Parts: sequence; structure tokens; C-alpha cells
Amino acid sequence: MRFFRTHSMLLVWRILLLYIVLMLCRVVFYLYNEPLIGALPADEIWSLLCGSMKFDTVSILYANALFILLSVVPLHLREKSWWQSVMYWYYVVVNSVLLVAINLSDAIYFRYTQKRFSADEIFFADNDNSLQLVLKFAAENWYMVLVGVALIVLLAVGYRRRLRPQALLQGAWYYVGNLLFMLLVVALTIGGVRGGFTKMTRPITISNATLYTADNARATMILSNPFSILRTISSSGKLHYEKYFEPEQLDAIYSPEHYPAASEQASPLKGRNVVIFIMESFSAEHSARLRPDLYEGAEQQGYTPFFDTLMQHSYTFYNMYANGKRSIQALPSVWSSIPSFKSPFVLMPQSLAEMRPLPAMLKEQGYETMFFCGSDHGSMGFGAYARQTGIEKLFSREDYEARHGSGDFDGYWGIWDEKFLNYMGEELSQAKQPFFSTMFTLTSHHPFVIPSEYEGKYPKGLTPNHQCVGYVDDAFRKFFERHCDDEWFRNTIFVFVADHVSSEKFSEKCRRSPGDYHIFGLIYAPESDLVGEHRGVVSQIDIMPTLLGLLGNEKPYFAFGRDLFQESVEQPFAPMYDNNAFQIVMDDYLVRFDEKQIIGVYALDDTFHERNLVGEVDLSSVEMRLKALIQSYYSRVENKDYDVRDSVSTAATQR
Repeated sequence: MRFFRTHSMLLVWRILLLYIVLMLCRVVFYLYNEPLIGALPADEIWSLLCGSMKFDTVSILYANALFILLSVVPLHLREKSWWQSVMYWYYVVVNSVLLVAINLSDAIYFRYTQKRFSADEIFFADNDNSLQLVLKFAAENWYMVLVGVALIVLLAVGYRRRLRPQALLQGAWYYVGNLLFMLLVVALTIGGVRGGFTKMTRPITISNATLYTADNARATMILSNPFSILRTISSSGKLHYEKYFEPEQLDAIYSPEHYPAASEQASPLKGRNVVIFIMESFSAEHSARLRPDLYEGAEQQGYTPFFDTLMQHSYTFYNMYANGKRSIQALPSVWSSIPSFKSPFVLMPQSLAEMRPLPAMLKEQGYETMFFCGSDHGSMGFGAYARQTGIEKLFSREDYEARHGSGDFDGYWGIWDEKFLNYMGEELSQAKQPFFSTMFTLTSHHPFVIPSEYEGKYPKGLTPNHQCVGYVDDAFRKFFERHCDDEWFRNTIFVFVADHVSSEKFSEKCRRSPGDYHIFGLIYAPESDLVGEHRGVVSQIDIMPTLLGLLGNEKPYFAFGRDLFQESVEQPFAPMYDNNAFQIVMDDYLVRFDEKQIIGVYALDDTFHERNLVGEVDLSSVEMRLKALIQSYYSRVENKDYDVRDSVSTAATQR
């Protein structure tokens, strides 16, 4: 029929085809990540579908606004063959990239971070090995590539390029009728982008996904791109946050300013070197000592035998939680005691301001400061932030290869951890004491490979990462054996902490919060009394204040964490931002907060978050402190104020 060949009906069909493609992408997303998302409740299917359609509408309109305009402009140019050719290639190319490629990539990316691809990744992915890693992912997930090709073919064929558009109206009515239709399309587009037509409707945001399901993973599933990317770009400038308290009241409830009390006796660890190992993807799940409940009756008792032994001679944090799920979020948490919430702190323009984090404070005391990372110089933004925190010397893959040649590159990320640990040991053995040093390990990361000479030596385990974890654990064992008798080694405080949990998890308990934030954390000080167990909740932001306390620091400092030995607090918690809501882990509960009110309270043993205890547990004081923490964080970020103020309060800092 001629009606179905008009510009209007062809546009309707082509937009409908995009909905079909996006829904197929979502089906693939779910099938690929079903272990993380879980079964879809029958009573939520319709709600999930409605939410998906709303977010898909915005994604389609973002990607195809120009195409839609070219389709409805009331000019006879639309019938020209060259115009139709431009329209066709725009439709196929743009939607192949923004809808098909990015959404299928999202399916793979979600396994590692449990979040959608956003604007942050655009800036974070500026690495020399990015293309190589993309090709590696494509090879490992070849079936995803085939799905992508099939969907692109569907777009190209389903476009119906051979059909020449027909005009129902002629003469003046052609322009009048098509002008009215264009105005209607513009109005619908504006409403679609905003998420509705009412006066109270605001442009739809990522957090709107929680309106359709209370489950975090399912809420993330119904999102789509380019929506997630463009919405996070538009929100990356000016900060919007709730102001719950007046400034005077805020500081009384929570303050990141710390004023240590003077001590009559010097700390026994004062003046020691400090070495922090930030270990890639070292989940608590890897250790039978940290998570004995996961290994009951198992033949293989964990994959970190050296660390499990070292914990017996260390001060071990059995409930250490990461403040984020990405490596770039760990550095400000550990070095600066500044967490990341909606965006990684390092990627926020407000992070470029004067501050006195741990390395800078120790540098003021005469410490030599160093950062070791076996990846390329400047990779992942690590070196840039290290410089910002006061670290003077950076050691990277290039420095290693200048001394030891290029034969120890792992082919993906950098130098094998064992080799780079040896290199670090060489440098520290010659360094002037006292020194502060950090090493970021690499090997226990996708694509989960180890040196060929060690194949078969370590247990394959239950996930692709367990063999790598065994290799890194053994590399540290050898490092300790090599240097344990060195004078610098005996005079050092060693801190071991993971950047985040591994993307590969074998236990259901670790696929959902709080298990998906539970990481390694311990402090080892040779020939000291610093041995014990800490069973309370702690997080990465507590490392800096705790180290300053151990070193006998008496100067005021800025930190969102607390000194675990000298600053007590009722109901401590570890904060993070997870799936569009603030979240805290307490000794007994997992609490979710949407910036207005507490929306979820779950017992820690409620793995699948089946019973929401909101209203059954009195968390009013915790909610007040959380609100104060959030307001304090964003007000400080907004004002680029990361130091103690001139007006010194004598009250102990509480959180």
C-alpha cells in the first residue's frame, strides 16, 4: 500500500526496528550476566519492560535526533537519491556503533564493574594498550561479535533502502501537512528525551531505573546506551547535592578534619618506612582465612597460602571493604582518604586542587616518596594522581625495561608482578630512609594469564583468576624471602589492600553486596607488637588516618576515614555508591540511601536481599551521619577544599 511507503510510515518502521534491536541487546545482556542478575521475578516482567522502553526511547532519540529531523523536514529534497543515501548510511553507521556495539560491550563490561558504560570510561580508557585489550575481549567473546554482526545486518536489511518514499499530499498541502507532522515529531522527541510531558517531569536520569525494580542489578539491566554516556557527561560539571544541615550543625555531626591529640610517648613505629601494596582484584573470597565459610569441606582451601600465613603475624582486617569497583577509585581512597561516589574522584575537575594526602604529609617529614606500577608511564591516570599527592619518583614499565630488557612484558597490562616486585626490591634496597612507596600489582586481572614457565604450578581453581591470584601470592612469598633480613625491610610498615574485588566470583555471596566489595586488608610491621584481628567494618579510606596514627602524627589533616586505633565510633560503616544509590556496610546490615531516605536495609546474611528491614531497625543516627558525610563530601569537592581550616576545633573528629 502507498500509505506504508510514505516518509512518515517508513520513519515509524525504522524507529521501531531500533527498539527491536535494543531489546535484543538487552536479552543478550541478561543471558551473559544471568549469574550476577539472577532470575527475573514474574511479577516484575511488565515493570522491567516499561522501564526498558523508556530508557531505550531516550537512547534512540539521542542517537537519531539528526536522522529524525532529516526524515521529517518538509522539503522535496527528501525524495532525492543522494539524500536517501545520506540517511541510510547515517542510520546504519551511527546505530551500529552507539546502539549495537556499545550495548553489547556493556554486557561484557558489566561483569567487571556492575555498572553501565558511562562518560567516565571515555576519559579512563586513554591507554596505549586499549586497542589490544579490545581485540582480546573480542577474541574471547567471539560469539558477541557474531551477535553484533547479525544485529547490524538486521539494521541494514530492515531499513528497506530499496523502497522509494511516496508522498500522499501534493502542492501546498505537502508543505502544510509535513510541517504539522514535523512539529508533532519535535514535540514527541522533547517529551521522549525528558521522560514525559507533565510539568513536574524533569529529564530522566540514571537513578530513575530504580522506579521499575528494587534490585540494583535489574535496575542496571534496563538502562541502555548512549543514554548512560550522555547523561553522565551532562552531569560531570556542576555538582548537585542535598544540603541536609546548616554548616555549624554539619561539622558537629561529621567532619573530615582530624586534630590528633598530643601524646606523651612516641609511637613505637614512628619514623618507619611505609610500603603500600595495592593488589589488583584481591577479593576476600580468594582467602580461606578471610572467608572460611566459603571453603567448608573443600579440598582446595583458598588460593592465597602465603597471605593466609602472613595474616597470623599481621594486624588483619577481616571486614575490609573497597569504596568502589574500579582501580582509579582506589588510589584517592588509600592515599588521600577521599572516596568516590557518583563519579571517580580522580576524574572530577574539582580533584585538581591543593591537598595534603598521606604521601605529601610524609614528604614534609623527610620521606622519599615513590610509586611503582609495571604498566606504561601515565597508564590509567595512576602516575598523574601520584604526582598530585606528592609522590616524587614514578617507576613504570619503561624504567624496568631500560634496566632489564623487554622480555618480561605480559603482553597486555605491563611487567609480570614477580619481576616487577624484584625491581621494586632493588630500588628500595638503595633508597634513602625513611621512604614511602606504593606498588600497584597487575597480573591478577583479565585476561588472566601467568608466565608460561609457571603453567600448571598453581591451582586452576573455580574462576579464571584463581591461577593468577596463586601466582601473585607466591610472588610476594619470594619477595619476603629475598628481603626479610634486610635492614630497610625490618624498619618498614607494610600495608596490603586490594583495589576492588575480582570480576570473577565463584560464590553467590560475593556476587552481590556487600560481598562484591569485600577485599583483602592487613598491616604487617616486622619485629613489632602490631599483630591481631579487627572484626569490625573498615574501608580503604581508613588506611591513611590509621597509618598516620601508627606513625605518631600530631598534625591536623583532612580525611574522610578514621584512625581505627584512636578514633572510635558507634556503628561504624564503610561507604560506597552502588547502582545509583549511596550504600553503607555496617557490622550487621547493608543500608541503601537514595539521597532522600533509606530505601533498603538488609541483614548481611540475606544474600539475595529478600527481606527489606526498612522501618524494623532504628538507624536514625546512622542516617544522620551518612547525610552529613554526603553533604560534607560534596561541599568540600564543590569548594575544592581538601585541607583543615584555620579555625581549629579541639573536639575529636567523629564519623
